[in-house]
Amino acid sequence: MNIWLRRFLLLFGSALAAIAFFVGRYAAAAGPVGTGYKAKIGCSAIFVSERDPAVVQAEDLVLGFPLEDRVTITVDRQAESVTASFFGMASQTAIHREGLGCTLLAGHSAADLRAQQSRSTDLPTVQPTPGAPWPLGDAGVEGTPPEILQEVDQAALQAAFDDAFSEPDPQRLRRTRAVAVAYRGHLVGERYAPGYGPETALMGWSMTKSLTNTLAGLAAAAGHLDVQAPADAPEWQEDGDERAAITLDQLLRMSSGLEFDETYAPGTNATIMLFDAPNAAAFAADQPAIAPPEEVWYYSSGTSNLVSRIVRHRLEAAGEDYLSYPRRALFNPLGMTSAVIEPDASGTFVGSSFSYATARDWARLGQLYLQDGVWNGERLLPEGWVTYTRAPTPKAPKGRYGAHFWLNAGTSEDPSTRPWPELPADLFWMSGFEGQSVVIIPSRDVVIVRLGLSQRDSSWRLSSFLAAVLESLPEAP
Repeated sequence: MNIWLRRFLLLFGSALAAIAFFVGRYAAAAGPVGTGYKAKIGCSAIFVSERDPAVVQAEDLVLGFPLEDRVTITVDRQAESVTASFFGMASQTAIHREGLGCTLLAGHSAADLRAQQSRSTDLPTVQPTPGAPWPLGDAGVEGTPPEILQEVDQAALQAAFDDAFSEPDPQRLRRTRAVAVAYRGHLVGERYAPGYGPETALMGWSMTKSLTNTLAGLAAAAGHLDVQAPADAPEWQEDGDERAAITLDQLLRMSSGLEFDETYAPGTNATIMLFDAPNAAAFAADQPAIAPPEEVWYYSSGTSNLVSRIVRHRLEAAGEDYLSYPRRALFNPLGMTSAVIEPDASGTFVGSSFSYATARDWARLGQLYLQDGVWNGERLLPEGWVTYTRAPTPKAPKGRYGAHFWLNAGTSEDPSTRPWPELPADLFWMSGFEGQSVVIIPSRDVVIVRLGLSQRDSSWRLSSFLAAVLESLPEAP
C-alpha cells in the first residue's frame, strides 16, 4: 500500500476514533440530562399547564443543544407520564400526581412515587369568592372598582402590553405569554397570548426560590425554624467539617461558600441536580466548601434546594405533613388555586426551580410581599420578614440580592449603582429563567407579573417594560 495512503488512513481512523470518543462522552453527559429535561418539562407543560403536546414540543423543548433532535418523547395520557429517550437509550420518565405536579422517576418506580403522594390531594382547595374583585375574588379587571381604573392611563398601559407581546426580532423571540398589573391592591390590567388565559398555570423557574423563602418564613412564623441557626445538613456532621457552620440565612443569601456550577449545559452541577439526580438537596450538600461563609456571593440553585430540605425536616419534626404544607399554609389562604410546587423523587420540593401558577396567582404572591406579609387582615409571614428579605446581602454586587429575592437597592455609599437606576430603589422581584418575573414596588403600590419563553437574554428587557407600565400609573406621593 502506498505509504501516503497508509498515513492518510491512519490519521483518518484516529480522527474517527477521537470523534467517537468525544461524541460518546458528550452523549454520556447529555443523554440523561437531555431526556430528564424533556420528560420533566414536557410532563409539567402538558399535565399541569394543560397545553397542547405539539406546541410544547415545538417551543418549550427546543434548546439548541447538539443532538437534541435525537431526544424523542412519548406521552401516556392514561398513566399521566412523559418518557424521553436519546437514540433509544438514556430513557427518563416523569409522572404527574395531582396536587404535586410532575416528578422524574430517577431510578424509582411510578408505584413508589404514587405511594408517596400526600394528603394534599384530599385537602379542599379554597376558591376565591365568585365574582368578587381580585385578589380575594376570581374576577378579572372587570371586577376592579371604576375609581381605581380611572387613576390608570389605560392607553399607556395597553401600549406597554402591545410592546411586551410584539416580536421585533424573529431571531430573538420574546414569546410573552401573560402579563398582569395590580395597583393599590386591585387588578388593573392583564393580557394573554393566544392559547393562554387567566386559568393557565405557567412555569416559575427560579421564582420558585422566592416561594421557598416564603415557606421558610411561614415555618419561622410557626416557630419551627430559625434562619440564624446552622443548616444541620446530615452530610456535614463529621467532626471537623467546616460546612457544619453554614446557617440557613447564608443559604438564603447565596453566601454559603459551597461550590456550585450554575451554568446550564450538559454535565454541570445545575443540570445534573435538576434533571438526573433523585435527591437535589443531597446532591447540593455533597459539594465542597470553596470559601468561608459570607466571604463570597454567587448565585446557586443548590443552596435553594438545601433550604427546601431544611424546611421539610423542621416541619416533619414538628409533626406537619410536608407535602400538603404549601397548600394549607400559603396557597389556600391566598386563594392561589392553580399553584403547585413539584418535589423530586426523594419527596422534597425542588425549591430552586419547579413551580407553576397562573399570572393572577403569581400576582397574589407578590401582593403578599407588598402588604408586608399580611393577607386579608391576618399576618402570615413573621413581622420583619419582608424587611429581612429585602436587606441587601453584603457581598452581592450593587446591593442586588436579598434573601432569595433580587433587589434594585444599590449600595448605601452610592445608590446610583443599583442595577436599574431609572427605576425606584425599593423595587424587588422574583426572577426566573426565560424571563419570568414578579416585581414588587412598594413606593408605587404596584405588582407587575410577566411570564413567557424568552430563550435569549437579549430578547426581553424587563426594565423597559417596567418603566412603560409605571408611566401609566400615578406618580408616587
